Amino acid sequence: MKIVDRETAKAIAQKAIISDRTVVFTNGCFDILHVGHVRYLAAARELGDCLIVGLNSDQSVRRLKGPNRPINGEDDRAEVLAGLAAVDFVVIFEDQTAEGLVAEIKPNIYVKGGDYRLEDLPEARIAASYGGKTVIIPEVPGRSSSKIIGRIKENV
Repeated sequence: MKIVDRETAKAIAQKAIISDRTVVFTNGCFDILHVGHVRYLAAARELGDCLIVGLNSDQSVRRLKGPNRPINGEDDRAEVLAGLAAVDFVVIFEDQTAEGLVAEIKPNIYVKGGDYRLEDLPEARIAASYGGKTVIIPEVPGRSSSKIIGRIKENV
């Protein structure tokens, strides 16, 4: 199964790294999957041999995005992500940030989208502390779950 718990994600990453495979980790809400997400995840996967995606839990998304989010529940979001060819494993997490997961998994490469700045990512500091690298992948302009939700609201 591609949807795993934290301990399994950590074990998968450790085994891959011991085998000289490059582990890439990214995280996000991935509420309404769109082409920006698909391109971003494909680009992240191209950076290594194994892509693990940390998925914010429903409670975590509400803290980040407000009481009306997520639109899709964590189980549905995890299954959709797991169905993408670029994604090797999905792990749901409760925290506001993925610092804890990065510290546990210790991916070779931590990835975030171009709407973030390196200096604003606490996960980047964690990755650097053990010799990991952080890569910012340019975002696809005009593509976001929030914009899709806005367009839906305009048309209701």
